[in-house]
Amino acid sequence: MCGIAGWVSYDRDLTGERDTITAMTATLEYRGPDAGGVWTCVRAALGHRRLSIIDLEGGRQPMAAGDDGLPVMTYNGEVYNYRELREELRELGHEFRTASDSEVVLRAYLEWGEDFADRLDGIFALAIWDPRTEELLLVRDRMGVKPLYYYPTRDGVLFGSEPKTILAHDEAEAVIDADGLREIFTIVKTPGHGVFRGMHEVRPATVMRFSREGRTEHRYWRLEAKEHTDDLDTTIATVRELLADIVERQLVADVPVGTLLSGGLDSSAITALAAAALARKGVEQPLKAFSVDFKGHETRFQANVQWEDPDTPFAVEVAEHVGAEHIIVELDNTEILDPEVRRSVLRAQDLPVSTGDMEYSLLVLCRALKEEMTVALSGEAADELFGGYTWFHDRDAVESDTFPWHSPFRKAGGIGALRDIGLWERLGLEAYVKHRYTQALEEVPRLPGESGLEARMRELTFLNLTRWENFLLDRKDRISMAASLEVRVPFTDHKLVEYVYNTPWAMKNFDGREKSLLRAAMRGVLPDSVLDRKKNPYPSTQDTGYEKALREQLGDIVAEGGPVLQLASEAEIRTLLDAPQGAYSMGGPWSARAVIERLIEFNTWVTLYGVRVEL
Repeated sequence: MCGIAGWVSYDRDLTGERDTITAMTATLEYRGPDAGGVWTCVRAALGHRRLSIIDLEGGRQPMAAGDDGLPVMTYNGEVYNYRELREELRELGHEFRTASDSEVVLRAYLEWGEDFADRLDGIFALAIWDPRTEELLLVRDRMGVKPLYYYPTRDGVLFGSEPKTILAHDEAEAVIDADGLREIFTIVKTPGHGVFRGMHEVRPATVMRFSREGRTEHRYWRLEAKEHTDDLDTTIATVRELLADIVERQLVADVPVGTLLSGGLDSSAITALAAAALARKGVEQPLKAFSVDFKGHETRFQANVQWEDPDTPFAVEVAEHVGAEHIIVELDNTEILDPEVRRSVLRAQDLPVSTGDMEYSLLVLCRALKEEMTVALSGEAADELFGGYTWFHDRDAVESDTFPWHSPFRKAGGIGALRDIGLWERLGLEAYVKHRYTQALEEVPRLPGESGLEARMRELTFLNLTRWENFLLDRKDRISMAASLEVRVPFTDHKLVEYVYNTPWAMKNFDGREKSLLRAAMRGVLPDSVLDRKKNPYPSTQDTGYEKALREQLGDIVAEGGPVLQLASEAEIRTLLDAPQGAYSMGGPWSARAVIERLIEFNTWVTLYGVRVEL
């Protein structure tokens, strides 16, 4: 994986702007610590930071297609079918100088124009400057695994893998208005919304073209509603076959590959299939599987609505079952409260969007992985695709007139924390969520005549795949890349997504449990104890000392008159701090603990980024 940056100007000569594009590119050094480069011409400047995964010696970027006057590319991602594409392109007369997937992508553009995107199977965000037409192409993968942002200027555009890259340019301002704050505090993750004023995100599965005449865009892929004709047994077998093939293809790398293993169904499935694929290839070294835990968690653990049991015993069992080398990264409050860790997470995400301690423990986990490997496979998107979350099985959530993940948090009183400090009403969050929800429903592909529960569950699956999953994928990419670790997500493969999206809910839930279809597909591959286990979210500390430290920190910030007072008054924040403390509140992203965390991050963010708040 890598980081990309760029600047197009139709009124200025950018050949003398190497310092500017170098400064923009430098913000992404942790995404690509192995190499970096910049390229300039009169109208365009491109930058690249490289994390070497395939063809470690070749594939340096920005990459030119040949002599001056031919397209130049800066590319972030992995294309898993690059070998097949290279052979196809060779038959069409193309010659290759490297063994990299990057060169295959560039040659595919030369052969097929912007239609090349539909031929790529992988996770990617890329930019191609074509001197022949003086046009810039920005392209993002189908599910939006790799991030890409742009910022129109008076005579062109700035772009980068992350907002910080764009903000390093003098023409971009770090301004947040009410709309941006609404995105932050509602966890809606509207596709295309860049949060900072004037900034936008390239939508998943989109090709954007910038020219002197302006910009155009088209979607090269989208979810479609199709009739599912396979019976249950065939569907189970197809899911197993698709997933096994996807995992095997995503193991391709010239560096060590491991997995993130929680002991839940999703990560266990990926770990088991990866171990089996490596064994078929004759790889003797065992697959390394990493888990995170908290010191004293097993003895301190208390079951609640979300967490029924600790993860570690199940992760250990899975690793033994598949013959993986299991490595536990054990944390305590000191590590997740470490100011350096917290600032690194904020810097990685560019926004104060914490959902609690999970982001901080994830960074420490990814740093531990990076000491052993450069690539890891992870289980994101299985819950969204197969119906794993509680809100798929909660009648109130299914029938609610809002995003399904908002409903359980509302029931648990989660919004109360935002109301206590006046933000819920002051920012008009109720109306904003309703607007974005209505907007999202308009995009849902539907089958003619489909109605009732099946129609509603199709809506919920679409909302989860295109909104909630956007948030989780962005978080995983940003934090893992902050540790210079590439995380691949097999459950986001578009062939699997297309197939399971159109599988009727009656099949996905055929035994009345969450992820029935995936459990059945993995029967015989994983231990029954894991297959029959209730879903647990990513682990979170239950140490009461953690929340106590957060409350003290926010109290100090308020006493010092910090920027957080732009959001709420001292009296309002004191009301929040005086509320009873609990080991963990089920209010999720809007629990008292999570809101306290968000306010602390907001205070640091405004200072660190020089953000101007305009309400």
